[in-house]
Amino acid sequence: MTMKPYFFVLLIVSTVITMAGCTNPQSTPTVQAAPCENPVTENDVLAAQQSWGKAIVAIGKAENPEAEAQSTLDRLYAYDLGTVLFKPTLASDDPFRGTEKEALSYFVGGSIREDKGFALAPYNNVRFENEGIITQCNTATSMGEYFFTKTDGSEIKVEYTFGYVRDENGELKINLHHSSLPYQAQ
Repeated sequence: MTMKPYFFVLLIVSTVITMAGCTNPQSTPTVQAAPCENPVTENDVLAAQQSWGKAIVAIGKAENPEAEAQSTLDRLYAYDLGTVLFKPTLASDDPFRGTEKEALSYFVGGSIREDKGFALAPYNNVRFENEGIITQCNTATSMGEYFFTKTDGSEIKVEYTFGYVRDENGELKINLHHSSLPYQAQ
């Protein structure tokens, strides 16, 4: 009787695994994550949301909205840390804004033709209603609805997902901004 070559390969692999102790769960070493020194909390996210809402209101009321919007991007978005994924609500021709300049255009108008300056409405208030907040060490994600109150008292409801990351100063900055109008059945 001749044995096939793959039988010997299986025999060798099985022997190596057994000798390494991989078949015994108690002998597998436990790997623990490094401790998180300054974990993001739900309260941190709530404070970041409040700051963002106040910043949107401030842009619309500013004497120089472009400078206020740039300050908002510098303070609240993580462009200085790396990639920011930005998908604004009222964007269809260019739905994703990969650069800080494109985000600025969305808030106050400018480099992208379809942008009319979302933050120029102006608004009196922005409030968040979170569906949930997930925190994990130095990052967090929140999802829900936010409501923009116009100066005439009317509200616009928008669905959102924001991602946050801590910067070197311990501040939360947005590295994911996705918002859209609620689906409306025809």
